[in-house]
Amino acid sequence: MEITALHALVVLTPLLAGWFMDIILGDPAELPHPVVWFGKAISACERRLNHGDERVRKGAFTAIGLIVSVYLSAVLILRVLAPLPWIELSVEAIGVFFCLAGTTLAREVKMVFEAADRSVEEGRRQVSRIVGRDTAHLTDQEVRTAALETLAENLSDGVIAPLFWYALLGVPGMLAYKMVNTLDSMIGYHSPRYLEFGRWAAKIDDAANYIPSRLTALLMIVAAGRIDLLGFVRKYGPAHASPNSGWPEAALAGILDCRFGGPHDYFGEVFDKPYIGTNPRPLTSIDMIKAITINRKAEIMMVMLVAVVRLTVG
Repeated sequence: MEITALHALVVLTPLLAGWFMDIILGDPAELPHPVVWFGKAISACERRLNHGDERVRKGAFTAIGLIVSVYLSAVLILRVLAPLPWIELSVEAIGVFFCLAGTTLAREVKMVFEAADRSVEEGRRQVSRIVGRDTAHLTDQEVRTAALETLAENLSDGVIAPLFWYALLGVPGMLAYKMVNTLDSMIGYHSPRYLEFGRWAAKIDDAANYIPSRLTALLMIVAAGRIDLLGFVRKYGPAHASPNSGWPEAALAGILDCRFGGPHDYFGEVFDKPYIGTNPRPLTSIDMIKAITINRKAEIMMVMLVAVVRLTVG
C-alpha cells in the first residue's frame, strides 16, 4: 500500500498527539477521567451482584459485559464522528491521552525518592500513593524498592499494553484494555470477597497482558543496550506470583543489578514473594533516574513500533 503524506497524517495524529499530551500533562486531577467512570460502573455491578450463589458466573458476566460495552461504545462514537474527520481524530487523540500513564507514575516515583532522601517517614507516605501494600513499617530500602517495582509494572500496564492494544484494535481496543486493567485492580484479588466474583477479571487481565509484559521486558533491555540480560529475564520473569508482572521487574532488576521481591505486608497478611535478582544493594536516586530513563526510551521505541504497524495496516 502506498503511504501518502495525508494517509500518514490521518493515521499518526491520534497516536502522536495523545502521546505528547501525556508527556506534557500527565494525568491532570481536574480533568474527568474514563477510569473513574469505569470504577464507578464496576463498583455498582459488584454491589449489586457479588452476593449469594453463582458468584463466578456473575463476575464473568460483569467483566465481559463491561469490557464489550466499552469497546462497542467507543466504536459507535467514532463511527458517528466519521463524517467529521478532524473531530474524530481529536477524540481519538484524547482517548490515547487518557489511556497512557507513563508520565504521571514517573513523576510519582521521583517524588518517592526525593521524599525518602529527606526521611523514611516521608518516603513511606509518598510511596503509599502508588502501591497497594501496607507501607507503615517499610524500611528506606523497601520504600525505594517498592517504587521501582511499581515503575516497572506500570511501564507494562500503563504504557506498553495500552499501545499494544491500540496497534491491534485502535482507540476502542485501548479503552477496552483500560477497563480490563481497572477490573483487575478493583476485583481481581484472592480475598474472600473477590475470590469468586473477580476470578474472570483476573484471568482476562492475565491474558491481555501476556504478550505486552514480555514485550516490555524486551524493550527495556534493548533500551539499556543489555541483550545479555535475556537469560536473566527468562530465569526471574516467571518467579513472580503474577504470570506477567515479573517480566518487566526482572528486566529492571537486571539493568540496575539489584534485587526486587521478598516478603510484602498487605495490611496484616504477609506474602512471601520470591526474590527477583540476587544483589540486595542499597538503591539511590541515581538508580531512579536510570530506571525512568530506561522507561522513557522503551516507551519511545514502542510508539515507533505502533506507528509502523498503524501505517502498514491503515
